[in-house]
Amino acid sequence: MRKAAIFTLLFLATPLLSLAQIVKDSVPEAEEKAAKAGEKITALEFVMKGGVFIIPIIILLFYTLYVVIERYRYIKRMSVYNSNLLNDIRMNLEKGNIQDALNQVQRDQSAFGSVVAEGIQTIGRPVSEIESNMEKVANIEIGKMEKGMGILGLIAGIAPTFGFIGTIAGVIKIFYNISISENVSIGNISGGLYEKMISSGAGLVVGIIAYSAYHILNAMIDSYTLKIQSTNLGFINIIQRPGKWQ
Repeated sequence: MRKAAIFTLLFLATPLLSLAQIVKDSVPEAEEKAAKAGEKITALEFVMKGGVFIIPIIILLFYTLYVVIERYRYIKRMSVYNSNLLNDIRMNLEKGNIQDALNQVQRDQSAFGSVVAEGIQTIGRPVSEIESNMEKVANIEIGKMEKGMGILGLIAGIAPTFGFIGTIAGVIKIFYNISISENVSIGNISGGLYEKMISSGAGLVVGIIAYSAYHILNAMIDSYTLKIQSTNLGFINIIQRPGKWQ
């Protein structure tokens, strides 16, 4: 009886031990798959999955940032407006101190100072000639502010195009591989497609940055243009009034 009971227990325990061993062996494998699925990658590694076309997009991004920062600092520095400039010029001119007025605007070191300095240097000539010279200097200063900004408009169109080309090239490659291997699986299609869509997203981001910066910088230049026209008018009103300096 005891032997029969022992054999019965062994018979029933064997399947349970086998099942426990299977579960034990499958746990590390499942954990390994989960770890692999949840593996984290860096932002740079993620972006570089976009393919070879991501490289020119990154280059365009850095060049865009360089142009934006350099132009912003230049325009900001040259378009600083001194609201007391005309009043100080008026006082010097009323005292007959033309040279002092010229020295003052030259110390201003802004686009406003350059334009007004040209007007002071041409005092004594016809008013129309003074206005014309000041307008020419103002246009030169505006041209200096706009230098290199045209490239931003170009990048705004080129960067998204690079992204779309990268995505199209990736999709073509995916379907070519499917036609060769005849393995149509959601994993293969979605995995390759999301990587190729990275280039489109990156191109759009760079294009938006360039487009927005282009219009923001142009708005700053437009603001300067409006102020310099007002300054020119104020200066002409000053020199047309009779004073001791005439």
